[in-house]
Amino acid sequence: MRLLYLTLRKRVEGEMPKRKNAIIAFWHGKMLVGWLLARSLVKPTPCYAVVSLSKDGALLANALERLGFGLIRGSSSRGKEEVKAEMKSKLNEGNAVAITPDGPRGPREVFKYGSARIASETQTPIVFADIDIERKWRLEKSWDKFEIPKPFSRVMIRLAEINAPKFETEDDLKAFANSLTAKFQRA
Repeated sequence: MRLLYLTLRKRVEGEMPKRKNAIIAFWHGKMLVGWLLARSLVKPTPCYAVVSLSKDGALLANALERLGFGLIRGSSSRGKEEVKAEMKSKLNEGNAVAITPDGPRGPREVFKYGSARIASETQTPIVFADIDIERKWRLEKSWDKFEIPKPFSRVMIRLAEINAPKFETEDDLKAFANSLTAKFQRA
C-alpha cells in the first residue's frame, strides 16, 4: 500500500485546519488512497482509524496498524456506543480520527449521521477528502465500487473543512448529513 501510494502523482487543493484534531473522512471505495492520505495530513499527530469488527475489518486493521494508525474497532451496526465514546475521547485528547462515513456496508457515498453528530458534540471539524483517481482498476461488483489506483496515476484530492453546528433536533442532524451527501456524492 505504502509503495503504491508513493508512486501516485497527488495534487491537493484545500488545506487542513490549523488544529490537527480533526475527523478525516473519505468514501469507502477510495480507502486505498484515503487511509495513507489521512495519515500524511496529520503527522505527527496520532491518527486513529475506525474499522469494523468483520473479517474484512480484521485484515484492514492489521494493515493500518502497520501503517502507524491506532485502531477504534466497531461500526454503526456493531459496537456503536463504544465507537462513539472512543472517537470522542481521542478527539478531545487532540488526536485525529479517520473514517469512511459510508462504511462499512453502505449505502455507497451516503454520509451516516454518526460522524456529523460526533463532530458537532466535540466541535471538531470534519475534513472531507474528495479523491479522484485518474487511472484505476474498479471492482464493479463490490457495493462501494472499490478503486485501486494504477501505479504512477494522477490523483486529484480536494479537501473541504466542514464545521458541524450544534443540532437542536434529530431532523436538523439528518438534514445536515444529507446536505453533505449531496455535496460530495458523485453521480
